[in-house]
Amino acid sequence: MTQTPTQPQASAQFTVPPKHPMVTVLGSGDSLLRVIEKAFPATDIHVRGNEVSAVGDAREVALIQRLFDEMMLVLRTGQPMTEDAVERSIAMLRAAENGEGAPETPAEVLTQNILSNRGRTIRPKTLNQKRYVDSIDKHTVVFGIGPAGTGKTYLAMAKAVQALQAKQVNRIILTRPAVEAGERLGFLPGTLYEKIDPYLRPLYDALHDMLDPDSIPRLMAAGTIEVAPLAYMRGRTLNDAFIILDEAQNTSPEQMKMFLTRLGFDSKIVITGDITQIDIPGGGTKSGLRQVQEILEGVEDVHFSRLTSQDVVRHKLVGRIVDAYEKYDIRNGQ
Repeated sequence: MTQTPTQPQASAQFTVPPKHPMVTVLGSGDSLLRVIEKAFPATDIHVRGNEVSAVGDAREVALIQRLFDEMMLVLRTGQPMTEDAVERSIAMLRAAENGEGAPETPAEVLTQNILSNRGRTIRPKTLNQKRYVDSIDKHTVVFGIGPAGTGKTYLAMAKAVQALQAKQVNRIILTRPAVEAGERLGFLPGTLYEKIDPYLRPLYDALHDMLDPDSIPRLMAAGTIEVAPLAYMRGRTLNDAFIILDEAQNTSPEQMKMFLTRLGFDSKIVITGDITQIDIPGGGTKSGLRQVQEILEGVEDVHFSRLTSQDVVRHKLVGRIVDAYEKYDIRNGQ
């Protein structure tokens, strides 16, 4: 009778420095510890005082040791660990072990601050989000393509506000194609902002997270922040601005070309969209976002950042819903 070879066993011990209460490492009611135990079911993890020990497969124990090292690096910055952050850290460490990872460590990803406002800090939560944010620093034109909830627009707006506050640009321009209204906005009653409000409300909401709400009307009145439908970009050259085109999957190829050629000196453009959610009326019009990937891929100083369901930072169920729809589309040849 042949015996299956047993995996080499190993043990490791990790001491939490006294200045960090164990609750910050293990979580309230041991919630973080339970996440770790669930991720490493074959490893025995024990806590005694301020010491954590792990016994099991050598590779798994080494991963747990690295995980606690990364958690301590995050905690030292004063940022708390959450269940979500622990899960993402484990996923990054496993990917690195399988050769799919990158030079960035979980602590580097989770502690990169973009913007702080009213005690709240905006930062990337996944490796792809960090690379997206870094690409905005490095390139003049960046495309953020991915499903809902991946932070494409939110992170781009945080970078825009950061650039404005650092005086890297003089103004922020936020735009969306007003698909539901077509190009008939001129025939609607009321002021410009009353007309566009339904289409641009998500951009206003994000701005309120990032700036003192009382300052936003003043900045808009001064033209420092402009929120307008894509139709209002025609015929302009946008200098010294951080320009964001949101919901770009709903642009036509002509609108996309028009928008890209608005780029002026000392400006930066970020274009965000989800090519699986195209709402262009008529059905026959090709998406400008889908086409532009074929045209501009490989062009110098233009970068495409692609986010996936793994980068969804809303409720965990959102990522599963995105995956389920993708599988359905593949099965039905869509």
